[in-house]
Amino acid sequence: MLQSTNVGTRIAEARKKMGLSQADIAQRVAISPQAVGKWERGESMPDIITLNRLAEIFGVDLNYFSDGHTNGETATIATLDPIPETTNNSAAPGKRADWNWDMSRGNWTDADFSGLKNLSEKFSSSNIKNCSFRNSDLSGLLLGRNNIELCDFSGADFRNSKIQSSNLGKNRFNACTFIDAECFKSNIEQCDFSGADWSGAEVMECNLESNTVTEVHWKFTRFRRTNISNMTFSGDFEDCHFEHCSFYNVTFEGVNFRNTFFKYNDRFKKVRFEHCTADNITYAFLKNNQATLSGITQRS
Repeated sequence: MLQSTNVGTRIAEARKKMGLSQADIAQRVAISPQAVGKWERGESMPDIITLNRLAEIFGVDLNYFSDGHTNGETATIATLDPIPETTNNSAAPGKRADWNWDMSRGNWTDADFSGLKNLSEKFSSSNIKNCSFRNSDLSGLLLGRNNIELCDFSGADFRNSKIQSSNLGKNRFNACTFIDAECFKSNIEQCDFSGADWSGAEVMECNLESNTVTEVHWKFTRFRRTNISNMTFSGDFEDCHFEHCSFYNVTFEGVNFRNTFFKYNDRFKKVRFEHCTADNITYAFLKNNQATLSGITQRS
């Protein structure tokens, strides 16, 4: 049996054990922080769909929220647990088989995971703060519903990864590889992507704010329905695509545009272009989007 006061107590206990704020929980289940506060005070209770989502975030089953749950128990946080691969039941004498690390539903703080690999898609619903993932292999992963702050991913490989419904704040992604990656419905703020490669990547329905993107490689990169604010882009844009994006306080400085498409972008005429060049096709797209062309040199 579920009672609002007990459910609220369980939510508060698990949230605090994971080091999450009410706002963090609200973002992950798409409700207001005030609603989370009402749950924890027993003034209201989540519906069954939201309870299932909360159970996934906390790494517990639904019994955790029931009246029969033993007082004093709190959410079980996932621990780093190596699981041997099953493709080969035996390893060569004197050697161990490769491991897969399950980092989902974890609370990771102040840890050095530099050179990490073999995650096998197990890196979601975690709270990660002040950790190092330098030169890690994070390729091909589904990174969903994570809160990642103040971490260093310099030199990491995110090739073919999918970053979904996550919050990324104040992280370093210097010289990272995002080739053919997908970023969907995520909030990315105050991160440093200097020297990163976003070739073939797709950024959809995201919020990009106050990020450093110096000398980033943009080729076949696609931005759709994304808010871009307080950012200065440099480097080259080749065969890129901006559609239904919103711009605020954005500057392209020293950029060389080649075959880049712009369509249905909001507030685009306020975008600043300084010492940029563009081929004829891109220049036509920019003009059609009411761009201020004084800072752009047209070339054939």
